[in-house]
Amino acid sequence: MKANPMFVNYKGGRLTMRSVDRLVRKYVAATSARMGISPHALRHSFATHLLERGADLRAIQEMLGHSRLSTTQRYTHVNAAHLLEVYRKAHPRAGRAGKAGGSE
Repeated sequence: MKANPMFVNYKGGRLTMRSVDRLVRKYVAATSARMGISPHALRHSFATHLLERGADLRAIQEMLGHSRLSTTQRYTHVNAAHLLEVYRKAHPRAGRAGKAGGSE
């Protein structure tokens, strides 16, 4: 079963990737913002900001539609220290990892 589209065109149909790209480029040009902003750049920024502000990496993975978590990690260009922090907060045994007496 296909999900209902989040964004629709003037006919009520699903927006295509090409249409989204065209709209983003049109509004970037109209606002005199720096060139080089694309739907991909917006998607990247969206994911990175969510992760930097504590969003769950799995939730971001689902929003982006990635089948593998490693794709999401690469996509957001997350630094290793931040990933480790997120991991330690999320994993029940992560707080003991690397600490003396933490092994079972």
